[in-house]
Amino acid sequence: MRPASYDDFEYLRFDRRPDGVVVVTLDRPDVLNAANVAMHREMSEVWAVVDDDPGAIVERMLSARKPVVSAINGVAVGAGLALGLLADVSIMGETARISDGHARLGVAAGDHAALLWPLLCGMAKAKYYLLTADFVPGPEAERIGFVTRCVPDDEVLPTALAVAGRLAAGSQTAVQWTRRAMNQLLRQSLPVFGESPALEKLGFLGPDAAEGMVAVRERREPRFPSAPGVSGG
Repeated sequence: MRPASYDDFEYLRFDRRPDGVVVVTLDRPDVLNAANVAMHREMSEVWAVVDDDPGAIVERMLSARKPVVSAINGVAVGAGLALGLLADVSIMGETARISDGHARLGVAAGDHAALLWPLLCGMAKAKYYLLTADFVPGPEAERIGFVTRCVPDDEVLPTALAVAGRLAAGSQTAVQWTRRAMNQLLRQSLPVFGESPALEKLGFLGPDAAEGMVAVRERREPRFPSAPGVSGG
């Protein structure tokens, strides 16, 4: 059964504020908020619940009516990074770092990144960071356009809440319709999102992904079988 209210979520925490802002927090602190299958499902289901709440301005995804403001602290990868960068406005801490680690695991970049990153920072930078899986620090992420603003770590959440408050107090038709029109650029690129997850899943069936997983657990550089000079490559 799909969640019907905020109380139905196990791994997401909600803080409803009087200015019309709802703060949604990933809540698996024992594993640094890494997503499991259940949390991943909740992150896809939460937006419909918030859309049914007539008083909320929160972090939203592409298909939702209301705008999204994200606050990025620490290390953001995987599903959490997708939420942060798909936001309409993204605020990142100076010591925070982001990375799409698919290439590090030996699989194609298969969630939001192939679709979104070229639109945020241009094809050259997007290809570099997706092909190398290098981390991007906060100041560089702002400089090249990954995020809206980079601020001192202790100002990330207050800044995000201030922006969300301004959006909540503004013309809702103006905010929502502007967002809707601009998101057509993302929708035009949706064929990329259709292909990249398929290639990612295909990669997970191969030997490179198996080696990538072992290398991550052993905290070493991977020796991918498909790489030149590696036995079997």
